[in-house]
Amino acid sequence: MTDPRLASASELAARIRSRTLTSREAVELHIEQIERTNPQTNAVVKKRYEAARQEAETADLKVQSGEELPPFHGVPCTIKECFAFTGMPQSSGLVARRDVIAEADATAVSRIRAAGAIPLGVTNTSELCMWMESVNNVYGRTNNPYDVGRIVGGSSGGEGAVIASGASPFGLGSDVGGSIRGPAFFNGIFGHKPTGGLVPNTGQYPNAHGAMRRYLCTGPMCRRAEDLMPLLRLMAGPDDEHPEWVSRDSLGDPAAVEFTGRTLFSIEDSGNLPVSDELRRAQARAADHLKSLGMQLREIKLPALRKQFDIWSAMMGVATEVPFGTLLGDGEPINPLLEMLKWTLGRSKHTWMATALALTDPLPRKLPGLAERMIELGLQLRQEVESLLGDDGLLLYPSYSVTAPPHKLPARWATRLHMPWSYMAIINVLELPATQVPLGLDSQGLPLGVQVIGAPLKDHQTIAAALELEQRFGGWHPPHLARLAS
Repeated sequence: MTDPRLASASELAARIRSRTLTSREAVELHIEQIERTNPQTNAVVKKRYEAARQEAETADLKVQSGEELPPFHGVPCTIKECFAFTGMPQSSGLVARRDVIAEADATAVSRIRAAGAIPLGVTNTSELCMWMESVNNVYGRTNNPYDVGRIVGGSSGGEGAVIASGASPFGLGSDVGGSIRGPAFFNGIFGHKPTGGLVPNTGQYPNAHGAMRRYLCTGPMCRRAEDLMPLLRLMAGPDDEHPEWVSRDSLGDPAAVEFTGRTLFSIEDSGNLPVSDELRRAQARAADHLKSLGMQLREIKLPALRKQFDIWSAMMGVATEVPFGTLLGDGEPINPLLEMLKWTLGRSKHTWMATALALTDPLPRKLPGLAERMIELGLQLRQEVESLLGDDGLLLYPSYSVTAPPHKLPARWATRLHMPWSYMAIINVLELPATQVPLGLDSQGLPLGVQVIGAPLKDHQTIAAALELEQRFGGWHPPHLARLAS
């Protein structure tokens, strides 16, 4: 029988229902795995073991009673720290919020818990969830379980690391510029950024307003692809703050997807951000496999993607209602140049990249002519991609230019305006569903992967492709640090 630390959440739930595994056993095994791996990864930043054990005992009593059980009854999980979770911290890595304790559950957290899941703790993020390294001055830095000298991605990096370590079967993430898909990519697990306007963001900090509400997406991260759709389905649908959000009934069934006759588009790079040979070959192998299932493969280029960072920056900047510098100051604008000086002297409460973002965040609003041109280009790109995809097309697109780079290197790249994370960010402002799929390991033992992108509200189609690619390439390969035999 599969080691529970290798099993999907769905399999764990089935075993708990059938009484071949107790919830207490599943919870205890994952607690032990956190304790084994967290000293090296620093993924879980606040634990709730005793509460989880009590909830597991209650879950086992309900199994014995024979009453009807929710879909993830008794299954352990983890939650990104930026989501409100009653009794747990919600600093989002901001020193000024280090004493904030949530008094209620975010909508997605509430729905996960109502489905029977038992959170073991909350996980690390970047400062205010706005950089691709999960490091802040509240909890420190999270390390990649495949190589602790490398990044986990951000901002859902704690989730990526704890799931990849075999210490949580699934978790809750959020994504406004690749924050689910980047950590999923760098840590070799599955992650899904839903169609904009599908899963409510209510209860996370910082939250989005106006047009940004559709760019910021809440979604699942997990070690096995079969959990993506059940988790997405229970998270989706309107709530009191988002009554106009799309009903979960609009979601299709991955099992009903037939690949024969569909068109698969593949774009090997943006045109100005070269992708490593190993990632190119991995994407080509994924394309060939989907082609073998009957899809018609078309390799294309979209010139507008050369401006993908500028498009994302402009559309985000114009949609922003509260400047990032004001968020960093917890309501009072900071002076970014002064903070940079303080940082060089070791006296700033903020990370370098958060301060740099506070400096650059106002630029789209101060350069309206350039922003308008980039927004128009972005809207044209959205129309072009939606036209290509139609109702049943899929698109393969790189997640990043290389596998997980060493700590601090992406920040140095950013000073030269080298922004490989824009491969993921552009999909947020296009409002398309995207599933991050692992494709094995590279020559250094680091995870390979690709984004599978679909038409609006065709989330089930990208997830169906993820299920197929998992079968072919093996999905999540546990790192040596986890000490698990897959």
